[in-house]
Amino acid sequence: MNIERESIGQYLLEVKEAVKKDKYRLDHNSRRQDNIKLFLDYVIDEAKVKEVILDLKPQDFSTILQNEHKGFEHEKLYVFGKDIILLERNGTEEKTVSLYIKFNKLENCFVIVISFHEQKYPLTYYFK
Repeated sequence: MNIERESIGQYLLEVKEAVKKDKYRLDHNSRRQDNIKLFLDYVIDEAKVKEVILDLKPQDFSTILQNEHKGFEHEKLYVFGKDIILLERNGTEEKTVSLYIKFNKLENCFVIVISFHEQKYPLTYYFK
């Protein structure tokens, strides 16, 4: 995979513009239990999600995946990781949480945040 930092920067710029204009959605459906679990385990809301996305940098980029859903194979999904501090919902401790964030930026510049949850495995960062 040969990816330039500038192209990831441009991708992030477009994602952030969509997020600023509220042209995005965070998936909370039944297939996205890990996304739901983050909100159950930690004190986090949509405003914090937006803040984290707007703070992403090219060095947070991990990889590009092919969409494997039937009929959407032409779409590319971009994966980022970010460490943030969150308060445990059922405790008193703040914890550094390593997030797994996966985007699908559609042609109409609407962004679907497919994944926004704790990393199950450490990510490899492309530019680090």
